[in-house]
Amino acid sequence: MKKFLFASVACLALLCTSCGVSRQATANSNLTQTEVVLAKKNYKVIGQVSGESSQNYWFGIGGLSKKSLGESAMSDMYKNAKLTGSQAIINVNVSYKNKFILVYTGAKAIATGTVIEFTE
Repeated sequence: MKKFLFASVACLALLCTSCGVSRQATANSNLTQTEVVLAKKNYKVIGQVSGESSQNYWFGIGGLSKKSLGESAMSDMYKNAKLTGSQAIINVNVSYKNKFILVYTGAKAIATGTVIEFTE
């Protein structure tokens, strides 16, 4: 009886755990492709900005593609930046985090960037 109880508790503990995965997008797949030369001191750093987007999947069904998840996070980042005049966002990175619990999967994309303003 003790072995059965131990096995039952072990199985229950295993079923109640979750797994998580995180990765960085290393490909340059930004929505806005511009070339800005930052070799001169003609700009100042305003600060950091971020945006995120998440999707839920049940039994593997639901949500959108990973590309649209990253694009939604970038869109949220641009909206949060409230750019004015000669400001721009540089060093844009998108990281993805996934969480797995039995039949549920949660996916999240977080876009971060640096806001600069040109002074000349």
